[in-house]
Amino acid sequence: MAKKMSEMACQDFVGALAAKTSVPGGGGASALVGAIGVALCSMVGDFTLGRKKYAQFEEDVHRMLAEGEKIQSDLLMLIDDDAKAFEPLSKAYAIPKDDPQREAVMEKALMDASLAPLNIMRKCCEAIDLLEEMLEKGSVMLISDVGCGALFAKAALIGASFNIYINTKSFSNRAEAEKIENEVAAMLETYQLKADQIASAVSSKIRGEA
Repeated sequence: MAKKMSEMACQDFVGALAAKTSVPGGGGASALVGAIGVALCSMVGDFTLGRKKYAQFEEDVHRMLAEGEKIQSDLLMLIDDDAKAFEPLSKAYAIPKDDPQREAVMEKALMDASLAPLNIMRKCCEAIDLLEEMLEKGSVMLISDVGCGALFAKAALIGASFNIYINTKSFSNRAEAEKIENEVAAMLETYQLKADQIASAVSSKIRGEA
C-alpha cells in the first residue's frame, strides 16, 4: 500500500508538491499549513503548563491542547481526503461532452472535491479561535509563535477557499453552489480579520508598542 501523503517526510512532500503531478496540490498544502499553525498553538500550551505564573489557566491549557491535537489530526487526514477526491474529478473532466452521463458524474465529482477544502476551512477557523485564546492564556515568552500560527492558519483558510471556488463555479446546481460559497465567504470575513487581529496584537507586544 502506498504511503499516505500525510505520512510523508517533509522533503518528500515538498518534492511531490513541486513535481508535475496533480496531487498533492493547493488543497493538501493548505491542510498541512493549517496543521502547522495549530501545532504552534500546542507548542505554546506545552511550554505554559507547569509555570506558576499561568497556574490559573492550567485547566484551560489542558483543554486547548486536547482540542489542538484533534484539529491537527483532522487537518493531516484532510491532506489525504483532498488527494483522493481529485482522481474522480480528473476522470470526470475526461468524459466526452456528448456523453449523457457526463453532467451527473461531473456534478458529483465537483461536490466531492469541494468537501475536503471546506472541512479544511472549518478546521482552520477552529485553529484561529484556539490561537486567540492561547494569546490570552499562553506564555508570553512564546507569543511570536502564536502570531505565526495565526498567520499560517489564515493562509490555509484562504488557500482552501480557492480550491472550493474553482469547483463551485462549475456546479450545475447553482443553489448548492451559492450555499457553499456563502459559508466560505462568512468564514473568510470573520476569520481573516480575527487572525489579523491576533497577529497585530503579537506584533505590538514584541515590538514594544502595546
